[in-house]
Amino acid sequence: MKIDVLKSIKKTEDDYRKLISEAQAERKRNLSNAELEADNLITKATLNAEEYRKKRLVDAHTEAQKRHAAIIREGDARAAQLTAKGQKNLDRAVSLLVSRFKEQVHVKA
Repeated sequence: MKIDVLKSIKKTEDDYRKLISEAQAERKRNLSNAELEADNLITKATLNAEEYRKKRLVDAHTEAQKRHAAIIREGDARAAQLTAKGQKNLDRAVSLLVSRFKEQVHVKA
């Protein structure tokens, strides 16, 4: 009887040791899996952030090009207006210059 009880206790202890060992192994697997998943999430978030940064840079560059083109168009239009206005007044300016020159020539003579 004592031997049966001792064998039973020994078997129960062995069963508990086995359960504890399995639980520790499961804990290690779960921890490894969690660390791997965390690393994967960090990698994915980093890639997403980099893609977002690149997209924002492309968008900003595109917007800058559009603004640059608009400024150039406005400048060209303004230059064309000033040229047209200058061309319109060119004959009067030449006449005024010639008449002033003649006045100066006659004054000295």
